[in-house]
Amino acid sequence: MSDALALRNRQDRYGLVAIFLHWIVAAAFIANFAIVYAMKWFMVPRSEEARAMLSYHTAIGVSVLVFVALRLFWKWSNRTPDDVPGTRLEHFLAHAMHHALYLVMIILPLSGYLGTGGPSQLFFVVEIPRFADTAVFQTVVNGWMGLSWEAFEAPMDVIHKQGGAYVVSVLIAAHAAAALYHHFVRRDNVLRRMISPALVKPD
Repeated sequence: MSDALALRNRQDRYGLVAIFLHWIVAAAFIANFAIVYAMKWFMVPRSEEARAMLSYHTAIGVSVLVFVALRLFWKWSNRTPDDVPGTRLEHFLAHAMHHALYLVMIILPLSGYLGTGGPSQLFFVVEIPRFADTAVFQTVVNGWMGLSWEAFEAPMDVIHKQGGAYVVSVLIAAHAAAALYHHFVRRDNVLRRMISPALVKPD
């Protein structure tokens, strides 16, 4: 198989599967941020239009968890391309950024589902009951922890709507800025190898 059609990662580049999973998750996060601000700026709270948009938001968010799980599985079952030339500090910061991004990619959609007061959809096809109606909530949260839905939902709301949303915004901005810095200033393959294997230039 040619480099341009390689599915698996190689020493100097990402394969098509890793690239697809990277950009589908990125697009989902951008879409969900756009939905939130569209609701905030242009819609009447709790209107039918806003409720419909919220259903899109939750469906995309729950679906992100599946894609992130696939990303992690693919990452663990593939080699990771070598770091581009740089200092030890640059490599440390890059790896720390990636770990932080994976963490928020899990926490943000998970806290969104856990704190949602209604059912969600997976890929707009499969309906998932709200967490409060599941056996896990009844047994673990309500039974063992002794928390009501209201007491449990409040911190999930803080994590998802306040802390998590701001943290992920900063991380995404920093991640994008670093990629653009590598592309336009360092002129290396960091951005090219996450767009297409065919664009990677020999070192």
